[in-house]
Formats: sequence, C-alpha cells, structure tokens
Amino acid sequence: MKRFVTFATLAAAAAAIAASTAITSARAGSAATSTDPVTVVTQFPAAGQMTVNSVIVRKKPSPSGSKIKVFHYFRSDFRVLEILAYGSKTGTDGKPWYHVSVPMRPNGTLGWIPASSVDLTPTKAQIVVNVGKRTIDVYKDGKRKLHAKVAVGAPGMETPTGNYYVAATFVPQNDPFLGVYALETSAYSKLTEWPGGGVVGIHGTNEPWLLGKAVSHGCVRVANHTASALKRLTPVGTPILIKP
Repeated sequence: MKRFVTFATLAAAAAAIAASTAITSARAGSAATSTDPVTVVTQFPAAGQMTVNSVIVRKKPSPSGSKIKVFHYFRSDFRVLEILAYGSKTGTDGKPWYHVSVPMRPNGTLGWIPASSVDLTPTKAQIVVNVGKRTIDVYKDGKRKLHAKVAVGAPGMETPTGNYYVAATFVPQNDPFLGVYALETSAYSKLTEWPGGGVVGIHGTNEPWLLGKAVSHGCVRVANHTASALKRLTPVGTPILIKP
C-alpha cells in the first residue's frame, strides 16, 4: 500500500499550497448572505465553488428535506470544494435549488442545495472512459479532442462505472508510479482502505506497457503524454462518464 499512501500524501501537500491562495475567497464566501442577488445557470452540467462556509445537502429541494451530508467550503485536505450540478428546480420555499453530485459512498449519490450557496459556470469539457474498450476520450464543446488507451481495475477491483467529475488535481512529486499528472475523481473504489476512503484517480504511469489491461486497484492509468493533455483540457469540475 506504500504507493497509495504516497498518493494521499502528495495530494495533501499540493492541497495545502493551493489552500493558501484560497483563503481570501473563503473569507469573501463567509460574507455572502441570502440578500445577495442569485444568478441561476440554465445550462448543465455546471461546476463551481460555494459562496458560503457550509451548506446542508438535502434529499429534496426543501429546507425540511432529509440531510444527506454537509458541504464545507474547504475539504478535509484544505482544498476548496468543487461542486457539480446537473439541473435546477424551484424548491418548496419558492427559491431555486441545484441538483448536485455528492462525492460519497454509494457512488452516484445526488442531493439538493440552495442556488444561493454556490456560484456555478457551465462546463465545456467531458471525460469519457470506456472500461471494456480500455479507452479514454475527452470532448470539448462537443468535439473530440483526445483519444487514448488506458489501464483499468483488475477483476474484483473494477473501475466503478457511472457519472462523476474531476474533484481535484495535482502534480505528483518524487513518485513516478503516478506519472506526470493526476486527477482525483468523485468516484470511490471497492477498496475502502485506500487513501481518502478509496477515491479513484486518473493518473499517468511509469509502466506504459500495462495500458490496455485490467491491472489497477480501480484507478484509470494513462500514458504520461495523455496525462499532460488532461492537464490542459480538463479542469476541476469536468464531468466524467465511466462506461462499462
């Protein structure tokens, strides 16, 4: 498990550096109030960051809806939380709410947050991973910009299918196993003992001869030149579709 501990350690170190640049934004977010004007996006999916320190994610668009979890402006690793919304609806309070992806187990959990709690922008790119074909494609404004071979999860540790998004990114330091660039996704693997509770990554590799095979613990491995292209094409918040 040494490599996975390193993955978590490197991600945390990169997050600490990124967090120092986000403190001003966090303070601005804490000053937001319900009287501030709310601009609701109409094109989805849309991604962005919170304008408040915390918000309850509910099962329905209502202040009385059951709580799923609490989103905080900063994640536990001090990165700023990125949120992806798939749609909007007027809640029981007469105000707009967003239908959002909730990174947690089980995969695919969705919930609702007030539109006033987040500032979103429609996404332009999409990552599509085909587990069966062992491929990754990136689309931007509807046009394919990248097609490449990948390695996926081994039997019993399969890469989870479904709809996810890029939750964070970092450049690995002193760990060639992860290649030149890594994306943290909102998906969770079958292995709960993984760092962060089993978060699935898309990352480069120093073993390119394994591409096209099912050999990982759930992560999607790509060639380093593919990882470099992902850095350029897929910012935090980019939707990810993992197909069987």
